[in-house]
Amino acid sequence: MKRLIIGISGASGIPIAVSVLRALRELPDWTSCLVISKGGEKTIELESDYTVREITALADELYDNTNVGASIASGTYRTEGMIVVPCSMKTVSGIANGYSDTLLLRAADVVIKERRKLLLVARETPLSTIHLKNMLSLSQMGVIIMPPMQTYYNRPETVQDMTDHMTGKILDVFGIDYHRFRRWNP
Repeated sequence: MKRLIIGISGASGIPIAVSVLRALRELPDWTSCLVISKGGEKTIELESDYTVREITALADELYDNTNVGASIASGTYRTEGMIVVPCSMKTVSGIANGYSDTLLLRAADVVIKERRKLLLVARETPLSTIHLKNMLSLSQMGVIIMPPMQTYYNRPETVQDMTDHMTGKILDVFGIDYHRFRRWNP
């Protein structure tokens, strides 16, 4: 069984997180380990029609963000890595600067320390110099920064089409094929 940690922080993009969790739910060989920040919980309420409970029900394992001693905070807990989707600039800063005062931040710190894949769906616009410096620092450590940018070559007709495309790009990093992802095919 392959484990993938999913962190949800307080940035816009909850539909992408839901889409990733649903996609993982369909894969019998993968386990999703979910942790949500306080800001993430608030964003779920403000941005979507989902409740926090409905989103947590999509995960195989759920972790309390205040429990920095949970299994996902240890390098001995084997995972394929971590996706933070959406990822706020506060979370980017915490990870970049090793400020691990929550489980989400500690889990990301451990993923970096263990040299596993960490993908941040960093969401803010415009980006300040501070944001860019933090993301550069993380990129230099091997962290994958993947802002949820719109694409048009796949000819999206709906917001769901754009969400599916982003979900496919995210899962592709972990070698997971997403059936709703349309690759470039000129």
